Amino acid sequence: MRKQKYLIEKNMNKIIEADFFPREPNLEFSRPGSIARSELAEKRRILIIDNNRDTTRLVKILLERTGRYLVSEENDPIKAHQHAQNLRPDLILLDIVMPETDGGEVAAQIEADPELQKTPVIFLTALVTKAETKTGLRIQGHPFLAKPISIPELINAIEENLPAHAAF
Repeated sequence: MRKQKYLIEKNMNKIIEADFFPREPNLEFSRPGSIARSELAEKRRILIIDNNRDTTRLVKILLERTGRYLVSEENDPIKAHQHAQNLRPDLILLDIVMPETDGGEVAAQIEADPELQKTPVIFLTALVTKAETKTGLRIQGHPFLAKPISIPELINAIEENLPAHAAF
């Protein structure tokens, strides 16, 4: 009985996910290893750093469903700088409040790295209100969005902050 209930819940999650994430016509969901090289070159690389795996996974899925981004997740702030060095993202989404190393420290490491210092960073934080994000204030010189984030608002912020021509 328990196994049957688990399978029903698992199938319901697939149905809910399919209904919740509408796809554009002919848009395929990008799974690791399924992206053709030409498609990969056209997509902008985004690194999301947040200790909450559910948050990074959901944002990754929603952004990749647009067909415009290739999103990589890092849930360990200690490994964030190394991950950014390996990926060379076009933009970084960075949570502020994380254990051990906070987002401000990670941003400082990125800014101190000559290879990454021009990479745009957008902070994601629950420490501010939605109204405060509209004031034009910045945290350590970087724009920020209030959690919970709306995906259209996040996409607008990404597009506003992406370099005109990312190096591929």
